[in-house]
Amino acid sequence: MRNILYSAFLFIVTITLNGCKSSESGDFDQADKIAVSWEVVTNFAGPNDIFEAKFYLKNNGNLTLGDSSWALFFNMAPRPLLPYPTPQPARLEHINGDWYKMTPNKGFRLAPGDSVTVIYKGTEGIVKETDAPLGLYFVFYDKEGKENQVVQIEQCAVVPFTKKEQLLRGPNDQDPTLTHEYQYKENLAVSPVTSDQLLKVIPSPVKITAGKGTFTLATSTPIHYETGLESEAKLLAQRLKDITGSDFTVKNAAPAANTISLQLGKIAVNGIGKEAYHLNINDKGISIIGSDAAGVFYGTQSLVSMIPTTVYTQKSPIGLAYVQIEDAPRFHFRSMQLDVSRNFQNKETILRTLDILAFYKLNHFLLYTTEDEGWRLEIEGLPELTQVGAQRQHIASYKDAALHPGYGSGPISYDKGKHGSGFYSKADFIEILKYATARHIKVIPEVNLPGHAHAAIKAMEARYARLMKEGKEKEANEYRLIDPDDKSVYLSAQGYKDNVVDITKESTYHFYEKVTDEIIKMYKEAGLTLDLFHIGGDEVADGAWTKSPLAQELLKKDPTIGNAYNLHPYFIRRLLPRLQKRNLQVHGWEEVALFKDKDGILKVNPEFAGKNVIPYVWNNVYDPDRGYRLANAGYPVVLCNVTNFYFDLAYNNDPKEPGLYWAGFVDTRDNYTFAPYDMFKTTYTTAMGKPMTFENAERLKPEARKNIIGVECQLWSETVKGRDMMEYYTLPKLMGFAESAWSAERSWENIADKVAREKVIQSNWNVFVNTLAQKELPRLSYLNGGYNYRVPLPGAIVENSTLKANVAFPGLAIRYTTDGSEPNEKSPEYKSPVKVGGLIKLKSFDASGKCSRTVTIQ
Repeated sequence: MRNILYSAFLFIVTITLNGCKSSESGDFDQADKIAVSWEVVTNFAGPNDIFEAKFYLKNNGNLTLGDSSWALFFNMAPRPLLPYPTPQPARLEHINGDWYKMTPNKGFRLAPGDSVTVIYKGTEGIVKETDAPLGLYFVFYDKEGKENQVVQIEQCAVVPFTKKEQLLRGPNDQDPTLTHEYQYKENLAVSPVTSDQLLKVIPSPVKITAGKGTFTLATSTPIHYETGLESEAKLLAQRLKDITGSDFTVKNAAPAANTISLQLGKIAVNGIGKEAYHLNINDKGISIIGSDAAGVFYGTQSLVSMIPTTVYTQKSPIGLAYVQIEDAPRFHFRSMQLDVSRNFQNKETILRTLDILAFYKLNHFLLYTTEDEGWRLEIEGLPELTQVGAQRQHIASYKDAALHPGYGSGPISYDKGKHGSGFYSKADFIEILKYATARHIKVIPEVNLPGHAHAAIKAMEARYARLMKEGKEKEANEYRLIDPDDKSVYLSAQGYKDNVVDITKESTYHFYEKVTDEIIKMYKEAGLTLDLFHIGGDEVADGAWTKSPLAQELLKKDPTIGNAYNLHPYFIRRLLPRLQKRNLQVHGWEEVALFKDKDGILKVNPEFAGKNVIPYVWNNVYDPDRGYRLANAGYPVVLCNVTNFYFDLAYNNDPKEPGLYWAGFVDTRDNYTFAPYDMFKTTYTTAMGKPMTFENAERLKPEARKNIIGVECQLWSETVKGRDMMEYYTLPKLMGFAESAWSAERSWENIADKVAREKVIQSNWNVFVNTLAQKELPRLSYLNGGYNYRVPLPGAIVENSTLKANVAFPGLAIRYTTDGSEPNEKSPEYKSPVKVGGLIKLKSFDASGKCSRTVTIQ
């Protein structure tokens, strides 16, 4: 696959790089000895959260940088730049997306041994190390301005965030800064519970009745299954083998004593007859009866979740307490969205992810394979989508028909340790589909238009250039996505200037149909029928189509459209019948069901209600009742609330805690604390930490409850580099989300008084986090060879030379040192206040030995 890609890359290089000698030796090799560091000076540099930051360049080589013929390229969290009031040695320029460059001003000189500081300003405060510049490289030019050599440099060093003006996002930030003292006070709200108080299963079943006695599940215990449940039986046997190291016999046979019996039956729980199950463990053995195969599967997951964690290490016989469980999901639609476009995740990571989603009983997976930054799915007949759209590298101009670096991917495609390039072959995707289906997860494909289409546009422009060169003008235009005469100026939410397709041209719709048909074929090859399709449809930037001759002509011909924004619903209007013709239910972000009135106000568009269009609503912070307005208007809605379900938002505002924060911070408790039918009860603050009120918000009508069809958690990958980071962002947030998605209505959801409600929430949360610490997290160290979950840092204070420490999840152990060394499993365990001195370091540990980051106290 790489050889094919490299051939395509050579074609792109020929037309775009003007002879650039990427990573070859040359006259400028010593540029890699230039060290770059970066510092946020203050987020209080002016009104409206203006920040000031600095680049420090130190020349540790023997090459002198002058005031011409070079540029330093990099990626960083996109922020609008502001003019700096005093002259600087160099200037910063936003190119496209999160791609920036620094070029010298007249008089610049960086001689061997010298240092230079470049100061700049921008809007939207910066409080995370993950916002720092990434993927830095120099490009050197000859006298004609042609690229001569590319030299990568070491990762940019980040000056620590220590001061208030660095830790807060600006004068409007009302979130408290996270210190070990603040964490200690927060942790006082939780306390240990006894093992018999722990939840037996997460997500919590509808009904559990404990019995008296224990059944010993030995490796000699066979698994009997009813016809039609062979897959569920084999998956259970494989999981038990992973845990015990021994094979379990699987046979199509009737229930019998001392077996695990898997059967189908006419059962319903809480009035729900799909995905329901009964699980009984008694002296006769283990019985799982499901309303369908999915119900049986979820019964097996509950069975596995009750296996003591000690069994994973000791490989001993499994003692299971007698119990009766009756269970069914609250929502049929329980989904996770994973963005693999901004930063790629390989097939093996996707399969591991599907396993853990299934374990926590999610049944949909929105695999986000198309975005501005990458197209990740092979489409037969359109090779450029992956030859061009699936790889990022340095290019001479962002207008070239190729993808520029993004999120630190650097100047070379498929560079080791980078995550900007990669895609799933047809065979990969079919394997993913089969793997998910066996675990009762429906994979939802996604093709995002009319915005977020940078990768698709560049790929089709490369195709256009290739075919025009071959003299095939008709073929060249067949799938072209832009009007070259469109001079519209806009900037998308992620900083793109060129990511919106032409919605007037039939070739755009032909492209969509072609891609859709090829995806349908892949589902058929996997033995499936595709019936859900996500069209994206979000974040078309203001200004798009305003200077497109074709779009303006359309607005004149059809004045009912009204304005340029409403070319977006026009696009949906034209696309929808094409997808419905293919028997597809159309899913998309909330914008697919909105339009702008003559005053420019976004409103619910009634046009697509009742037409099998499902909006996914994330915005409950800037437009808090949008989800309910859509449901009340008749749209089936998936709630994706940003304040509760965005896994890419950082757990907290600790600068070392990775993630985004444009809508605030989201931790496991936010995922757990969600009232779907009165979400105002569980929406607490704005993005800047200001308490929210909802006096004028539209409430969900009782008759519209049926329109809340489910919930979805999101993991966008701007800051997610590789499998370990992906799992860190996901776990343990996923457990909190699963509780909101599967478990029956919690008692506190109907408590009107806030004080009384919060008291019940806290009591329930205390049991939940005890269960996480003592059962769920340690298990994750062993499932599938171990997941990279997050262990929360301890809180600590020192008073009168006495250390007091505690944990956010009771059941975790705290170990500490006083000599400056890193705590490990052999370090002293903190159990009560202790006299200390010097440099103190602490970590939280779970029973598997997995630990948190370090808390340091001087």
